[in-house]
Amino acid sequence: MDLDRTRAVWRQVAQLVIGRIKDGTYPPGSRVPSTLELATELSIATSTSQKALAHLRREGWLRGETGIGTFVADQPPAGPQA
Repeated sequence: MDLDRTRAVWRQVAQLVIGRIKDGTYPPGSRVPSTLELATELSIATSTSQKALAHLRREGWLRGETGIGTFVADQPPAGPQA
């Protein structure tokens, strides 16, 4: 993914994850990559991927399981958010 450095990178990462949820790459209940895995894949800072995933948890797209990982919500929001 080519990131547009003139826009908030964390928002672009959030949009990428939402796109993957919507296209079935990350189905409901599945584990999503960790902040480190996303950071490595996208060549971004872990703090940036952490901010994106935290935003998606607040918006209801993801749920965190302490010590296990972050998972797609069983019923993610229907609307376009990020």
